[in-house]
Amino acid sequence: MSLEVLALQSKDIARWDAYVENNDSSTFFHRAGWKRVLEESFGHNVQFLFAERDGEIEGILPLAQVKSFLFGNNLVSLPFCVYGGVIADNSEAASLLIESATLLAKELKVDSLELRNTLASGQDWPTKSLYYTFRRSISDDNEANMLAIPRKRRAMIRQGIKGELISEEDNGWERVYNTYAESVRNLGTPVFSAKYFRVLREVFKDDCRVLMITHEGKDVAGLMSFYFKDQVLPYYAGSYDSAKAHKAHDFMYWELMRRSADEGVKLFDFGRSKEGTGPFLFKKGWGFEPENLHYEYYLVKADSIPEVNPNNPKYKLFIDMWKKLPVPVANKLGPLLSRSLG
Repeated sequence: MSLEVLALQSKDIARWDAYVENNDSSTFFHRAGWKRVLEESFGHNVQFLFAERDGEIEGILPLAQVKSFLFGNNLVSLPFCVYGGVIADNSEAASLLIESATLLAKELKVDSLELRNTLASGQDWPTKSLYYTFRRSISDDNEANMLAIPRKRRAMIRQGIKGELISEEDNGWERVYNTYAESVRNLGTPVFSAKYFRVLREVFKDDCRVLMITHEGKDVAGLMSFYFKDQVLPYYAGSYDSAKAHKAHDFMYWELMRRSADEGVKLFDFGRSKEGTGPFLFKKGWGFEPENLHYEYYLVKADSIPEVNPNNPKYKLFIDMWKKLPVPVANKLGPLLSRSLG
């Protein structure tokens, strides 16, 4: 039978997730739950496509449309996610899914179609070499994990331990959201809605966990992480002003690594960062080597690759203005803007 491309329906979710679980190239961001997350949290037009033959899925491509008055109208796989793009069993399924995505992009009259690939897809499309990911295997021996961290960072971790910082898992989302909201305002970035954090926890349950760092019973920093197969992905982090003095950031990531290794996790994924930024240098300082991400673009109405990042002069001006807002004002206005910054 010939391949056909279909849109994900509720009846297909179990089959979709089974495919993701069994595909060697899949990521946490290919899971079907992201459809609900993006629809409920941001109200985006979300279309998850899969290629099927004789009742068997042979490939998938999650997509969502993001409209922004600052940065245009784009179809992305997948917004708010570091990875995305096509995963497929064969080139026929991959090609058909990409063709379907380009047709959808034209139908929606977007500026561009963006695929956030971990590996180059082979398409003759413009690419952006801006983001890098940081991933490394970890041992079940935490002494070995500690020694794999460069000396300067080990010293920071030990200062946090000596300073009597405590790590604890939290079953909610409010505490980590509060640390995150304050941090992003200080960085000049609009905060995501609290609803987004709540929906992430509801949809992914035990695969979306919160680790809080406290000192003398008070929250200092927090981290929301995703768990997928044998991997852990620290994703949304935040802290209060006291974190720097307590060396909480290094301690927090060490505690996540230590706890994950104890659970049998084999790969620590530090996520993406832009080359030359503070987070990029922080992750290199932990001994992680950057790997280039292959973000590819099919231009529909746009003449060039969209610049939805701080390299865009519009973005830089926006950041400078945002840093001056009081936290309550930033938290109220932020969700209205951040939904378009996927």
